[in-house]
Amino acid sequence: MPLNKIVLRKLKMRLKDPFVTSFGKTQDKEFFIIEAKDPDSNAGYGESVAFTVPWYTEETVKTSKHIIEDFLIPILKSSIIHHPNEVTELFRPIKRNNMAKAAIEGAIWDLYAKRENIPLAEALGGENGSIDAGISIGIKPSTQALIHTIEKALEEGYKRIKLKIKPDADVEVLKEVRAHFPDTPIMADANSAYTLEDIDHLKKLDDFNLMMIEQPLAHDDIVDHAKLQAHLNTPICLDESIHSVEDVRKAYELGSCKIINVKIGRVGGLTEAKRIHDFCREHEMEVWCGGMLEAGVGRAHNIALSTLPQFVLPGDTSSSSRYWEKDIIMPEVVTKHGVIEVPDKPGIGYDIDEEAIESFTEWVKEFPM
Repeated sequence: MPLNKIVLRKLKMRLKDPFVTSFGKTQDKEFFIIEAKDPDSNAGYGESVAFTVPWYTEETVKTSKHIIEDFLIPILKSSIIHHPNEVTELFRPIKRNNMAKAAIEGAIWDLYAKRENIPLAEALGGENGSIDAGISIGIKPSTQALIHTIEKALEEGYKRIKLKIKPDADVEVLKEVRAHFPDTPIMADANSAYTLEDIDHLKKLDDFNLMMIEQPLAHDDIVDHAKLQAHLNTPICLDESIHSVEDVRKAYELGSCKIINVKIGRVGGLTEAKRIHDFCREHEMEVWCGGMLEAGVGRAHNIALSTLPQFVLPGDTSSSSRYWEKDIIMPEVVTKHGVIEVPDKPGIGYDIDEEAIESFTEWVKEFPM
């Protein structure tokens, strides 16, 4: 896989509506698009997912730039790559910084699939021609506003509703939501807002027949989640605690959770995401693909990953128009009746909208290889 250029492009896009969780609010999304080019004019694209503030993980937009420019690109420049699987090992000497690694690795995977003239989903071993789509709804200013948003999502056909919760907006909110939507598949995402001291309170969530409660305890915890899961009927899903297949193995052996949320950026790229999928398939753990408010390139990578067979639960990947007035890919991602059709073109399957991407670009830097 000869590389002759890496292009790093900084973008800023405004979400249609602010996205609110227990740890903060996002309105403007800053991120990088990485373009990996070969001498035959093929180009692969990756997208960074770190936020401007380190409230999800320790990474930020600025730290990603530093790691990509000063460490990851030089590693690629001094290496020969035959297959994208090798990129994870090349980057291993750089500790953590998984979102920076995933952005570069995603571009290499897309380039590889285009050089092989196959869809990225096929390159990963995907089996499904379509995926079920869920939706993630941030904390709303009122329960009525939340109920209205859920109604609209269900009218659009989304297969699963994820609600953000926190200690002062959980049981009463879910009680009212369940009264309006008694049979809707609903999960609650706590984003590490609770501790084991809240165990009696969290047990009340068993009354609402939830699909799962996602990451109720500390972002780096596996041990206390095992203690909590032993007291809950509701399955725990781990998100922030999982950075590798080794983390999944430990969580499985401890009984920390029953479900895994796989986010490409959080685990360091598609290669590690596939390893996690394979472990979960072998051990009969359900997995689904989480979202990080991606624009079109990152969304396309999520779609490709979700075609792997153990992604049996609807993910957070939804229509581009759910978040953006205009996306950076053509055509935009569209959900019909809760389903996204997987594109069959080579690579990520979507074209880059050059005019759109240029309109959101703040700066561009090129690195000859």
